[in-house]
Amino acid sequence: MEAGAELPPLEIPITRTLIVAGAIASRDYQDVHHDAELAHGKGSPDIFMNILTTNGLVGRYITDHFGPTARLRKVAIRLGAPNYPGDTMVLTGRVEELDGAAGTATVRVVGANSIGDHVTGTVTLTFAEAMVTVTVTDDEEGA
Repeated sequence: MEAGAELPPLEIPITRTLIVAGAIASRDYQDVHHDAELAHGKGSPDIFMNILTTNGLVGRYITDHFGPTARLRKVAIRLGAPNYPGDTMVLTGRVEELDGAAGTATVRVVGANSIGDHVTGTVTLTFAEAMVTVTVTDDEEGA
């Protein structure tokens, strides 16, 4: 891997359960994250994901790619279009800086849904081991 490399996209279905569970797990009891009727009363078409859930999903995306030794050092994100139930967020990333010898990287991340970019930002991380990519194929000859 080198600077400029694109990370594979990750599609995350935005379910009502994901939104509510993320809010509860992060102790964010704002009604707009779990009560559709109250969210409507505040001008929203439905409940929507909180920033802490988004932050966790961005972290998962990075650590899934860089492996179990990855340690997030800085996550700087900005929210845009809300994540509503029934949509899908697609996370993509591009390596902005990589120092394999030092085990550091900075990745630009975008999470887009059907109405726009839900999240944009950068993640700075360290990792202790070489990144390994494994490709599994259905090879009948080796069976």
